[in-house]
Amino acid sequence: MPTQATDTRWDELRNQADRAIQTEPTLAERIRQTIVQQPDFGCALAHRISKVLAGASERPETLFERFASAHRQDPSLAEQAWRDLQAIVSRDPAFDTALEVFLFSKGFLALQAYRVGHHLQQRGERLLALFIQARCNERLAIDINPASRIGSGIMLDHGTGIVIGETAEVGDDVSILQGVTLGGTGKESGNRHPKVRSGVMIGAGAKILGNIEIGEGAKVGAGSVVLQPVPPHTTVVGNPARQAGKPKHARPALDMDQTLDEG
Repeated sequence: MPTQATDTRWDELRNQADRAIQTEPTLAERIRQTIVQQPDFGCALAHRISKVLAGASERPETLFERFASAHRQDPSLAEQAWRDLQAIVSRDPAFDTALEVFLFSKGFLALQAYRVGHHLQQRGERLLALFIQARCNERLAIDINPASRIGSGIMLDHGTGIVIGETAEVGDDVSILQGVTLGGTGKESGNRHPKVRSGVMIGAGAKILGNIEIGEGAKVGAGSVVLQPVPPHTTVVGNPARQAGKPKHARPALDMDQTLDEG
């Protein structure tokens, strides 16, 4: 059952939608279908994802029912989505409201599609999970393997070009910018992708390769190539990455300071 807090957040999102319909009638029907006409946040997410992922051979209505069913089976999907949404509102100055994030952030959209795909993968519905991954790659240019494990409070800023491999792990409250790869180092099998702990910020274009740990509260500079573990609360930059001090914030993902004026 939804909590009182969840109901309050959903009510506020619907209020924002109602105001947007009045101020921007061009988008009124889209907003009505996606939010106002949906009974809850999980259905709204399912509708949003299904519309983007459906192609000529897949009916949006069929995908919607499968995705809405996933949300009914696992209410934590919506709770994680709320945390992701709030993370973007609080960290990304490009978005002013939750409604803007819900409608226009493709990083948020791809992450919620991944969450449904991960749910399906865990239930043994591998083909549909891989379909979601492939279609997100095609439509959104974001490639997240459904078997990877990703916490909540995540911001995929811009999102384009992000790749997260099969055995990668991402903790809570992490910020990842465009062009980041959490990948393997070759043809090895088994546990072969990075483990990113909570509070980490990964700058644009960074490549983190292999079964290595990026410690809690670390910061990876833009364009870095990381092949060795990074200690907690450490900044690394360069190719190959080297230590360059410590972040000023205990959880760099939250303040999004990308300067190298470190302590």
